[in-house]
Amino acid sequence: MDIYQAIASLVTRAVEQRMIEPEDEIYCKNRIINLLGLTEYVEREPADLDIPELLEMVTGYAAQNGVIEDLFDLKEVLSSAVMDVFLPKPSQVDARFHALYRQSPAMATEDFYRFSRVSNNIQTRRIAKNISYKTPTKYGDLDITINLSKPEKNPKDIAAAKLLKSANYPKCLLCIENEGYAGKVGHPGRASHRMIRLNLCGEPWYFQYSPYVYYNEHCIVLSRYHRDMAITRQTFERLLSFVEWLPHYFLGSNADLPIVGGSILTHDHYQGGNYEFAMAKAKADYYFELPGFEQLTCSVVKWPMSVIRMAGPDKDTLVRAAVHIHEAWKGYSDPSVDILCETGGAPHNTVTPIARRKGDRFELDVVLRNNRTSPEHPLGIFHPHEDVQHIKKENIGLIEVMGLAVLPARLVGELNEVEKFLLGLPSEVADYHRPWAEEMKVRYQNALSEANVHDVVQQEVGRKFERVLEDAGVFKRDEPGRAAFARFIKTL
Repeated sequence: MDIYQAIASLVTRAVEQRMIEPEDEIYCKNRIINLLGLTEYVEREPADLDIPELLEMVTGYAAQNGVIEDLFDLKEVLSSAVMDVFLPKPSQVDARFHALYRQSPAMATEDFYRFSRVSNNIQTRRIAKNISYKTPTKYGDLDITINLSKPEKNPKDIAAAKLLKSANYPKCLLCIENEGYAGKVGHPGRASHRMIRLNLCGEPWYFQYSPYVYYNEHCIVLSRYHRDMAITRQTFERLLSFVEWLPHYFLGSNADLPIVGGSILTHDHYQGGNYEFAMAKAKADYYFELPGFEQLTCSVVKWPMSVIRMAGPDKDTLVRAAVHIHEAWKGYSDPSVDILCETGGAPHNTVTPIARRKGDRFELDVVLRNNRTSPEHPLGIFHPHEDVQHIKKENIGLIEVMGLAVLPARLVGELNEVEKFLLGLPSEVADYHRPWAEEMKVRYQNALSEANVHDVVQQEVGRKFERVLEDAGVFKRDEPGRAAFARFIKTL
């Protein structure tokens, strides 16, 4: 396929996906011709390829012919600029969403999700490379994803990024200023990026889908203001207001402290979507009454992490109860189970809150977190312990808390070596996997074969993630832990 056929195919796909009208074809072709520095155009029959494939062909042509330098980031910049040719302005996208919303919130999100996929803002071609499956556990079916969607940069890309002077625009990858931003080396192209405007409790916020969705309609809700993450009364108010606005979505916030927080703590934002995680399906371990909030149904959830769940028809009551729990937890210590609320003036206790709707009732989960470290656990006492870090070493953020493991790409090759080891074949098992591999070999003995070893290893990875979540729980699910949790509940 030559560049002319790639352009013709892109324009044809854009018409088919209702991004442009047939009357726009010549205009769009000319815009792309200009971006590629072409001085002529030869008509070609379009090929039956999808948009992500065609974009790769176009950016590959540009790199090979000196239109752009052969760097990953610059290919992304060009790819986004090409897609922007076919897209309406942010105001038009926003108006369409809100017009559809007046008919049905679900209709509005379905349409915007489709738009984000066909416009390549959601990287569907790369996401398809991810390995995803479920592992049954005593807490329900945990979701496991080995993340292969984000391409690794080569040394040339890394060297180019190091030569860049630091810039303060946009301040981060979540700022509204990314909408329509061309991008550069070190900052992805966002020319085709679009967001939906919304008001949360009197403040401007924005709604978009994650470029690398980990579950259905994985969205990001971000503040207009570039400010640090903070769990406050306003956090609970915004989460509940959002699920009132989109009742088929959940919305949650990462914790606001290092170790237990997410990967970006410098911009106030939340994550949500149209998906029911294992934690949302988990039943109550036991119910309790919260004095002053008798109209709420309160429970401790049967989950490896320490979760208080509250449900009721009134948002304001839920907000007041959540503030009450949060304030109590921030100042709570129980040295018998390694919980100290602060050391040397540094706070350790915070929460990961998640809101959802269940019919005409609101539901709010408050997950208790603590980020204290110790000589025995230098990465965190309530963090994956050393014996599971060969599978998951990174922070346990909102998505993991709810029961979805996002695991590193290195595991694909490493687990293949573990499988060969279990079958008695020549293998190169990484040192940090060897104790686990040897333990599995003893436990399964002669029960493994080429037909089942892959499934067995996948399920064993899932059980490691189960342990990861248990490590992150501040009150363990043993007798001392249950008693300690009950003592905290009593203080409320």
